[in-house]
Amino acid sequence: MSRHIVDLHIHSKYSRACSRSLDFEHLGAWANIKGIDVMSTGDFTHPAWFKEISAKLEERKPGIFSLNASARRESEELYKEYSMRHYKESLFVLGTELSAIYTHGGKVRRVHLLVFLPSLDTVKQFTDVLLSRGCNLNADGRPILGLSAKEILKIGLDVSPEFIMIPAHAWTPWFAVFGSKSGYDSLGECFEELAPNIFAIETGLSSDPAMNWRLSSLDTITLISNSDAHSLDKLGREANMFEGEIQSYTQLFDAIKAGKKGTKELSLTSTIEFFPEEGKYFMDGHAKCAFSCDPEETKRLHGVCPVCKRSLTIGVLNRIDILANRKSDTVKNHIPYYSIIPLKEIIAQSVGTGVNSKSVNNIYAELINSVGDEFFILLDAKENNFPIHISRELVDGIMKMRQKEIEIVGGYDGVFGVIKVCTPPQRKQKKLL
Repeated sequence: MSRHIVDLHIHSKYSRACSRSLDFEHLGAWANIKGIDVMSTGDFTHPAWFKEISAKLEERKPGIFSLNASARRESEELYKEYSMRHYKESLFVLGTELSAIYTHGGKVRRVHLLVFLPSLDTVKQFTDVLLSRGCNLNADGRPILGLSAKEILKIGLDVSPEFIMIPAHAWTPWFAVFGSKSGYDSLGECFEELAPNIFAIETGLSSDPAMNWRLSSLDTITLISNSDAHSLDKLGREANMFEGEIQSYTQLFDAIKAGKKGTKELSLTSTIEFFPEEGKYFMDGHAKCAFSCDPEETKRLHGVCPVCKRSLTIGVLNRIDILANRKSDTVKNHIPYYSIIPLKEIIAQSVGTGVNSKSVNNIYAELINSVGDEFFILLDAKENNFPIHISRELVDGIMKMRQKEIEIVGGYDGVFGVIKVCTPPQRKQKKLL
């Protein structure tokens, strides 16, 4: 059976704080560099991006799109700058992220949502309804809507019974369904009678599946992972691995809905994860004061920053502690996962320079050309796959990452954690769960 890596949360050049290189030609090239088989288009409510979707993509299978001939030619040329390996067809599903900001239950809620539709016609119908409700879709590829998550779900289902909604980065403090600052304690609280339509959540960079397994309320919810990429480098930093053949939009999301059981043709076999401590909301803390702490210390401090005496931002680990009703090691038979460090970060550690340095980019390009795509290098490559002149430190770093021989300083309050692969005197990662 074929393996497929799928990233269902990316952005375009029309989203704020996103690279201008996020166009379809570059996305196709970088899907090959990374080893991604299927991506979301992202940002389909933005009128200029929807024009590009319509002009540059063609339907390859029901609800599954690929670059048209002209866009593919340009994409192949961009790929050749990195590698002369075979260029694979890049596939897309129609999806976007929406920001719902509204009042519910006496609180201001800020919930980010991934939504998907099976056709260009249904996307247009959906955006037309949003426009009729007064939504500004021109300002940002990820628009802010003054509608509730439940209202958006109802609108989508009225447009198409194949409308899919998946709460994005579900634990992020400020903008997530379970976020400590503006979220809910359950999916039922958020979506009420429409909650049965929510069959998956995106765990986000600051949590991994084992952390989510502590909530029995999520036992029937499929946990997926995606990159939320704002630049080409970030594509696939989290993703989903399927076995089988992806034949249609419906089949893909049916497989996600089926979870561990899968379907006859397609199964979600694993997810590919950040080490959650590297995520920028793992620990509690206060970025302005450069202070972070674990949930026990937060309790001792009564949630107050000891430096400025203001409230700490409660991170994902603490929020899960609050809502969890069991330990993760009591749960069996869930979809497994791999934890990875992006390849450029490992290269940077091996050469002692910044991740965006010229030397890192040169080594990265050489590895993609000589060894294979990034996912192959991180997950599958054997030591003898690497050229002899590639440093021992780099190859060892990749192998140590697979064994979780790492040290981490956890991220907090918008500050990414710092992760390093261990040198011999160091110990394996100390689990905080």
